[in-house]
Formats: sequence, C-alpha cells, structure tokens
Amino acid sequence: MEPVKVFLVDDHALFRTGVRAELDGAEEITVIGEAGSVAEAVAGIRHFAPDVVLLDVHMPDGGGAEVLRQIRSTDSQTTFLALSVSDDAEDVIQVIRAGARGYVTKTISGRELVEAIQRVSEGDAVFSPRLAGFVLDAFSSGKATVGGGDPEVDSLTPRERDVLRLLARGYAYKEIASELFISVKTVETHVSSVLRKTQMSNRYELSRWAADRRLV
Repeated sequence: MEPVKVFLVDDHALFRTGVRAELDGAEEITVIGEAGSVAEAVAGIRHFAPDVVLLDVHMPDGGGAEVLRQIRSTDSQTTFLALSVSDDAEDVIQVIRAGARGYVTKTISGRELVEAIQRVSEGDAVFSPRLAGFVLDAFSSGKATVGGGDPEVDSLTPRERDVLRLLARGYAYKEIASELFISVKTVETHVSSVLRKTQMSNRYELSRWAADRRLV
C-alpha cells in the first residue's frame, strides 16, 4: 500500500519541524511539502497534489478557512485535517464548514496523528473527543451546512450568523452581547464582518437580507 502523501501548513516553522520529525518516522506517511502562509499553502497544494493537508486554523494572512476556500474552488481531491492549538467551538465549526474532514488539537500524540491522517485519507471524519460534540450539535441545530447553499451565507461563521439573527430580530448591540455572553465590542466586530461579507451598508439592509434567506 502506498504511503499517504501529506502537506503541512502552519505559520510556526519550529512546529512544522516537530510534526515532520514525528511523521517521517512512520512508514504509512510521506511528507511531500510544507508552507507557512496561505499563499504558500495554496501554491504548494496545487503543485504537489497531496492526499492529506495538515492545516493550521489561525495564520496571519487568513488561516485554514481561507486555504480551504481557495483550494475548494478547484477540482482538488485533497483531504484536509485541521491541526490546531484551539479547541474553540467556533473555530471547529468554521473550518469544518469550509471543507475540512476532521479537526484534532496539537495535544495529539505522534501515533494518534498518523492514525488520524490515515483515517481521513480513507474517507473517515476524525475529531479529538470533545470536539466531535461541537460538530454534532451545530449540524443537528441547523447552524452548519456543507456546500450547496448560498455562498454569502456559507461565508459567515456560526457566531456571525447568531449575531445576524438577533440583529435582524431588532436586538440592540448591548442585548445581543448579553444574549450571546460576549462583549459589545465583539458584537460590533462581528457586525462589521457580516456587512463586509454581504456587501450591505447598514443593519436595516442586513435585516432584509437575513429575512430573505430565512435566517431570522
């Protein structure tokens, strides 16, 4: 059986070196390339056509979701496994919605990582134990969808959709903050992001936009 071809994406070179050392010792895996930025990752993935990409979630120039967005616009058959220090539910849902096949944290052992890579390459979905619940809850509640929807809606993170839903119902920023247990400043940040992604100019246009898509 041919080893799984893996491409590493992480903005910390020292971490990439450590992961590569772990994987190079496994006969089931061959690391064929690595990248430290979104642009390098997209170019490298398109050039090497790996079986599996180990993908960091947070990077200075866009992160894992942006890599997925650009690669998914092509006919790539590559599978993505998020490998992140973050176990935040929003990070997990965002990258899964963008197209990753699994999500594991950086506390995973070398042997467990090899097994996770093998499993996603064979079509399984793989998650660190407590993260699987986030995904199941999100999909069962209808907050997450994969493909086939409105591209603008799909571009919103779960938290942005929560904020938009309450905004469209007439909630003030302070009320949204209280409802979602976040700060008013965070609400403002999410609203600004939603306005940018939807190309709307104010909350009233956003409310109509959300109502038209039955997000309210």
